[in-house]
Amino acid sequence: MNRPTPARRQALALKSQRGAAVIEFALILPLLLIVLVGTMDASLALYDKAVITNASREGARAGIVARSPPLTDAQIQQIVQNYLQGALVSSGSTSALPAVQIQKGTWNGDAILTVTVRYTFQGLGLGSLLASFGKPLDLQSSTVMVYE
Repeated sequence: MNRPTPARRQALALKSQRGAAVIEFALILPLLLIVLVGTMDASLALYDKAVITNASREGARAGIVARSPPLTDAQIQQIVQNYLQGALVSSGSTSALPAVQIQKGTWNGDAILTVTVRYTFQGLGLGSLLASFGKPLDLQSSTVMVYE
């Protein structure tokens, strides 16, 4: 009988396991990349949400400050667009500009100004994937302030 020695058996066992790590890595890599890109997209969406929230606040604040003559809706929209320009993170494609809506009204006898900003988030990878399924990620922020 020609039985391999224990050292030879160990060498044969190691040789048969040689490509297993590469195969396991190839199977796990797509999942790791999806998690990484998803985390980056979620972080960028939260950042963009904070930017449009601040832009709506800046527009509302500029609109309620007592001045003569008061700012027009177009001037308030321009203030919001100036704040957003260069601050939003996009995927490099020509993304649509955020929509700015201005409403004036009253609440409990006080004159109020509402500035609403809507933005469709593009994302780096998964944001575009969501849009291809027909459900783009729409971010919206509204700020209501009382006139001074």
